[in-house]
Amino acid sequence: MDKVRRIFIIVLFFILAGMLAYGFYCKANIDEALGHKFIGLSIAGGFFILMPTFIYHRWKDRKVTDYMLTDDAFKRMKEFNNSKDKKH
Repeated sequence: MDKVRRIFIIVLFFILAGMLAYGFYCKANIDEALGHKFIGLSIAGGFFILMPTFIYHRWKDRKVTDYMLTDDAFKRMKEFNNSKDKKH
């Protein structure tokens, strides 16, 4: 399932990047309003679909407590710093 999600994220990124590029091309050469629509849809797709999917994919199996500053984390940091000072 991770491989499918990863491929989906990569394909969606390239689709949205292509839409963005085509939007700028349309804006400059074909129709400004159509270009703005493509640019807006690609930005919205990146913000509402690509980014949450990417964040979920990257943080799926991680423990949030490992990244929180708790009393236990402060104790471990102090012990680590004290062990470094003793070595020198």
